[in-house]
Amino acid sequence: MPALLDLRRRIRSIRSTQQVTKAMKTVATARFKKFHRLVMENRPIWHEEPPVLNQLIFWAASVDSIYTEKRPEKRCLIGILTSDKGLCGAFNSNLLERAQIFLDEKARQGIKFQLLLLGKKAVNYFKRKPYPVFRTIGEKIDRLTEEEIRQLAKEIINAYLIFQIDSFYLVYNEFRSILAPTFSAVRLLPLEPYQKKETLSFEPDWEPEALCLVERIIPVYLERQLKHAILESQAAEQAARMMAMENATKNAEELISDLILIMNKIRQASITKELLEIMTAVEALKKS
Repeated sequence: MPALLDLRRRIRSIRSTQQVTKAMKTVATARFKKFHRLVMENRPIWHEEPPVLNQLIFWAASVDSIYTEKRPEKRCLIGILTSDKGLCGAFNSNLLERAQIFLDEKARQGIKFQLLLLGKKAVNYFKRKPYPVFRTIGEKIDRLTEEEIRQLAKEIINAYLIFQIDSFYLVYNEFRSILAPTFSAVRLLPLEPYQKKETLSFEPDWEPEALCLVERIIPVYLERQLKHAILESQAAEQAARMMAMENATKNAEELISDLILIMNKIRQASITKELLEIMTAVEALKKS
């Protein structure tokens, strides 16, 4: 049986860890509220952008734009968005596992791909894999400025314009509930024109001309969808960390209770042993 001193030291150590997990849960809760508010405020706009843009492209179907042309998918860029830090349960491991399945499926189709790695966990995971990397952003994903996101969108569009890639996919965790995020793998480039059976009874009056409008809107659309994915991932990450720290705090409390029970049993056994020794000595004195 362990000594009482060792048990006391272990209980103190677990209590210190419990205080850390409580503090981390508090921080994660505050950050979750911030990102959850941003996501809830902007999600209706973000989710309505693709159909609206597809309708726009349908109206401008006659426009000879590189964004609307159909090309065979031989080379694609796949962006994988994870967190920079751990202690958030299976948030990253589940995403990376699903992303690996997605990559294997593309490989079986004979499609060559490059990786855009966003987040330290994605960088550390794929640095051991023999996949070509387009670009990595391994730190401070949640602190990317508007200009940095705009620059990233420009790099992706430039690669698409010079036929370095034929499509762009983004793999990330979308926030759905506090209990579990939803895996998302969406294609952001190229955009498919909206399929509509009936024709328009009028011709839209473009201002400026249709080609200029399409080629100006699509880069902005890609930039906003990248920001959307980052905020969704941050909200899901903070929710996962909040739940993980809450579970860790509860587990620490249970472990402390078990150790206190063991310590009390040891003390009780020690007291009983001492009482037996005293009673034995008293009986021996009476007989003498």
